[in-house]
Amino acid sequence: MLMPKRVKYRKQHRGRMTGKESRGVDVNFGDYGLQALEPAWVSARQIEAARRAIVHHMRRRGTYWVRVFPDKPITSKPAETRMGKGKGEVEYWAAVVRPGRVMFEVAGIDDEIAREALRLASHKLPIRTQIITRIEYGGEAGE
Repeated sequence: MLMPKRVKYRKQHRGRMTGKESRGVDVNFGDYGLQALEPAWVSARQIEAARRAIVHHMRRRGTYWVRVFPDKPITSKPAETRMGKGKGEVEYWAAVVRPGRVMFEVAGIDDEIAREALRLASHKLPIRTQIITRIEYGGEAGE
């Protein structure tokens, strides 16, 4: 499962997920991508489940890229614990995903297999997504 090798601080504040993503919004490596349409914390388990769905459907053909990494520690206190006594222990790691972020990319396989692999992966994620294709830039800028 994905998680950082080491971090500067063990626990983080929750933070905000407002606004759209500005980086990682284009398909840069593959031909097809799975783009997030909602903000969420996507856990390492969910990322791994989606990755395995893609690999399973592609049957060792083509290439895939995972464009998100779970580097946010999510803490929780044990059940039936009284208030106070500090912040809970790290339960799992999550990636902060904002709308527009391309989470997975695939290449080297035909259209229907790529779309089906990404569709299956989208069912493993807690957010709405859409499948996008690479935009080929032809000619000079401004044409």
